[in-house]
Formats: sequence, C-alpha cells, structure tokens
Amino acid sequence: MKEKFKELDISVFEDATEKVKEVVLPTPLVYSEFFSSQCDNKVYIKPENIQHTGAYKIRGAYYKISTLTDEERQKGLITASAGNHAQGVAFAAQKMGAKAVIVMPTTTPLMKVNRTKSYGAEVILYGDVYDDAYDEANRLAEEKGYTFIHPFDDPLVAAGQGTIAMEIIKELPTVDYILVPIGGGGLATGVCTLAHYLNPNIKVIGVEPAGACCMKESIKAGHVLTLHDAQTIADGTAVKTPGNMTFEYVSRYIDSIITVEDEELIDAFLDMVENHKMVCENSGLLTIAALKHLDFKDKKVVSILSGGNMDIITMSSMLQHGLIQRGRVFTVSVLLPDKPGQLAQVSNIIAEEQGNVVKLEHNQFVSINRNAAVELRITLESFGVEHKERIVSRLETEGYRPKLVRTNL
Repeated sequence: MKEKFKELDISVFEDATEKVKEVVLPTPLVYSEFFSSQCDNKVYIKPENIQHTGAYKIRGAYYKISTLTDEERQKGLITASAGNHAQGVAFAAQKMGAKAVIVMPTTTPLMKVNRTKSYGAEVILYGDVYDDAYDEANRLAEEKGYTFIHPFDDPLVAAGQGTIAMEIIKELPTVDYILVPIGGGGLATGVCTLAHYLNPNIKVIGVEPAGACCMKESIKAGHVLTLHDAQTIADGTAVKTPGNMTFEYVSRYIDSIITVEDEELIDAFLDMVENHKMVCENSGLLTIAALKHLDFKDKKVVSILSGGNMDIITMSSMLQHGLIQRGRVFTVSVLLPDKPGQLAQVSNIIAEEQGNVVKLEHNQFVSINRNAAVELRITLESFGVEHKERIVSRLETEGYRPKLVRTNL
C-alpha cells in the first residue's frame, strides 16, 4: 500500500491533466444564485453531467488506459461498473482500438447498459450490486487473461479523476470548499489529494449516501471494512467496500464526510431541474443535497455534479416522488352523502382555495349508509405544504372529514 501511496504525486496529476484534454469537454463552473441563497455561501457547480459519456469517469478510464502497453491493451480490457465507469472504459477502449468487456450489476438502468454497448463493449449483467459485478469481473480477468481496469482503487485512475480539481482551482483559485461524491473513493482521492498539493487551505468534503457510507464507516473504524449491504437510490455510489488505496488517501486528506438520505436526493433533483434546467443522476446529486448540511457561511463552495446518466423511468419516478414529498401533489379522501350537488360543493371549495384537480375517483359502493355512502378521492396540485394544509383544513371546516391518502400519481 505504501508503494501505491507514493505513486500519486503532483507530476502524475500534471501528466493526466494534459492527457485527458484529448477527450474531455470543457465543463466551466456555473454560479448558482438559488443554492447560494439556500445555504448562505457562494455556490458554484462543476457540471460533469454534460461530459462525454455523461460523467467524469471518462477522465480516469482514458488516462489509465493510455498508460498501458500495447500488449496489455491487446489482451482486452475488463472492468466492473454500475454504469459510468463502464461507459468511460468502453469509450476509451474504442478510441484506442481495444476490446472492452464490462460487468454491470443486474440493477443497472437500461440506458447505461445500452450506452455502454453503443461504444462497442460487450456487457455482462451479474449480481445485485457493484461488489458482485466486481468479483465476477476479476474471475473473468483471470480466466480469459484480460487486463483489469479498476473503477476507483488505482492511482492512475484516481489521477485522471483528480484533473477535475486542477480545472476548478485554475478557474476559481480562491475556492474555499470542494464537495465531492464518494462511492469507492477514486474521485475523492484525486480531488482531495491534488487540492492538498496545490493549496492545503482548500477544504474537501466528501458526500456519501446514508445507506452506503462505506468510506465514512471505514475511516471511523480505522481500516477498510465492508458494509452488510448498500441500500440507496444513488446506484453509482452503492458500494459496500471502499478501495484500499483510496482509503489511504481519503483518510489522510479529506476534511470531513457528510451523509445524505435518499429523500434529500429527490429534493435536490427537483431543485436542479427547476432552477438550473439540468438533469443529474442521484450519485451526482449528493453534493447538492449536502449543501443544506454545511455549518459555515460566506465561503466559496464548488459542488461536483459527477454524472447525469438517469433513465427516463427513474426520472419520472423522481419527479412524482419529489412533488408528493413537497406537498405539491397530494390525494385526499372525503365521504359524501349520496345526493345530488355534493361533488359540485367540494369542487367549489377546492376552486376557492386555488387547488388544481389532477384526478377524481368516485366510488358509490363503500357503504350502505346514505349519509356517507360515496367516497371521493381527489388528487390535487398545490403550491406546497402550506397551501396543501390550507385546502385540507378548509375541507375539514366544511364538515367533509378529509383523510390524506398515500398514493402514486
């Protein structure tokens, strides 16, 4: 481990920065008035979600593969990935004329699978989480003689990812804090190590999903450990075991680690779409959700959006859950007497309170009691929690005894 630790010096980052220029798109910082006002800091976004392959992973994959010998590339390349590293390796391998085999968890969104195949890679779906796919990729590498490209626990991969920090500091030399998502730790390793080399005053904060905080728990324990499971909607960071090499760097150079709940990622998704018109995958949203956890003010903060590869079905689900979570869409049930005009009265109340009806369900067979014989389920749009509560309160005042119903749109 000590030898690996010494490999990642400033000259490697400088070399990686020049090399990745061959393939990366410029991702200039975007100042966010919205997020700045939310956390009382000056917040800038590093939009790697608009990168080639939709994520930062192209950096580490391309740099690592560029350092291989012709013989190593001709053997064929193999890796394990939940999606973004897969596309990075496939893209880089195609550029360099090498065969790529990618093992992905069976839970990987179809869009990521298809995009990986579109770069000419062979895709094998195996296991429920990244760690299962990783074991299978190692088995195949040994059996077939492929060259394994580790998604994070490799100093050259980490150096490629760290080129993001080089760009941030060059563009915003006075940055105070950089927020970086952590899965296995490759990006965090590159960013916190290079930031330390260039300016030790820059603080780097890692962000993990609460249901898969393997790096935080490992640092707390003082050694690499494996979580029992990795339960999070942030599939790109659903890692149970951090890398040995990345643990060494991150535990030494990261300033702190914040964990965020899945519900916070849903909120962050809506904020990004509504205020920046950007689609960002859940792992990339970790640094946005973490802004509300910051315990300092008036600092220059850069949030790295690590990727934007979210499939349409997940996007639709995020929007629905987000609207429900914020009280902007809700369903209420009321019981009406079985007589004419009752529906019109309820409709008038909702109209007076400026609620917008999305859907009505009218059930006349819930009871034989004619004074409460009809159940009306109304799905409504509101301006938020306060407006929702005002509508429900008005229905209560009018004697309809409303009950909120948990339901999908």
